[in-house]
Amino acid sequence: MKQRTKRLCAACLAAMMLPLGACAGEQVVSPQRQQVEITFSWWGNDRRNEYTLEAVRKFEKLHPEIKVRCSYSEWSGFEARTNVRMASNTEADVMQVNFNWLGMYSPDGTGYYDLEALTDILDLSQFSEDTLSYGRVNGILNAVPIAMNTETVYFNRTILDRYGLDVPKTWDDLFAAAEVLREDDIYILAGAQKSIWLLLLAYAEQVQGKSFLDSSGNLQFTPDDFQIMLEMYEKMIDEKVIPQIEYFLRTEIDSGRYAGAVAWVSDAVNYFSAVIENGQEIVVAPYTDTDPAHSGKGWYAKPASLYAVSRNTQQPKEAAMLLEFLLNSEDMALLQGVEKGVPVSAAAKEYLEEADQLKGIQYEASQRMEKTAGLATISPVMENSTVIEAFIECCNQVLFEKAAPAEAAQTLWQAVRDTMA
Repeated sequence: MKQRTKRLCAACLAAMMLPLGACAGEQVVSPQRQQVEITFSWWGNDRRNEYTLEAVRKFEKLHPEIKVRCSYSEWSGFEARTNVRMASNTEADVMQVNFNWLGMYSPDGTGYYDLEALTDILDLSQFSEDTLSYGRVNGILNAVPIAMNTETVYFNRTILDRYGLDVPKTWDDLFAAAEVLREDDIYILAGAQKSIWLLLLAYAEQVQGKSFLDSSGNLQFTPDDFQIMLEMYEKMIDEKVIPQIEYFLRTEIDSGRYAGAVAWVSDAVNYFSAVIENGQEIVVAPYTDTDPAHSGKGWYAKPASLYAVSRNTQQPKEAAMLLEFLLNSEDMALLQGVEKGVPVSAAAKEYLEEADQLKGIQYEASQRMEKTAGLATISPVMENSTVIEAFIECCNQVLFEKAAPAEAAQTLWQAVRDTMA
């Protein structure tokens, strides 16, 4: 009897240790939540890829129920692949987007997910309404900016000091410095295609006293205004102020052949980290101007990039969770630092301030941008690849005497009009 009682008690004890709903004698299987997969795409160099991948790993650790599949590459080719994916509705759930893509892929505001439908997860209170306005199309919040950006002028003071030169501030200063440096085959300034296009756009606006577009977004430049740009480009090439656009090599900054460069705030670390690590001093110059007061006229600001959610996502909740992490979390803020510029999220900026990360060349460029009141908001047409290609072609027509400046300017004016039609 005692033995039977012991066996009964043992059975009861074992039954009490089973999960609710399990029966004695049945195999017990621990319930597991099904993992949801979302996709995330961005562009960037190796450094950006590394910290973004680390951030994704941290996000997945915080949310083991979510798997993030990543797609990333250098900028070259990324835009073309995005065009294919957007056209075929195969874009990522969460994606880094360029400012001009909003007009390209969402002209009526419905090309991306309305982020204000996700505010139960995404904290938009960390952003000013002015900041969010950059991501609105037709009143619909398509994307949220990460940081602000503008083309900025940087100089290697170590090289300038070697030649007894001050930091150039005006167009005349650039030509005066070039006269000294070209004897040793050094260019005072250089830049990629878009950078030089925007640089010369600033020059023409300052000289002509009017903007490229009017307040309604209509083309205000005439062929005469474009002629000023083309003639200035020819002069800068002839007097070796800048190298020909097609021959620009970022590595020549490292070699010392370029004493300065025009580049986005978000490219400052990518362009200048090697020379800074080599002990040379890079300074952020005033935006080149005809006016020594340096009002910033002719120079344009925009979001460095933005985050958006696909309108086709099947997982809006999980996409919003990742977006909240990327924009407002301490983990992402500390990993990203100011690599894309000073974050516009109040929370992210506070995390960086507490960690003493608001410093360095990128931060200095951001500060220059914030303190310059004359910067206007860039229009997507100014970054349109067709417009920039037409500009380069017309520059070469003038440079190689295939067309007179007035004729090439007429061609460029027509190309811009056709693009905007």
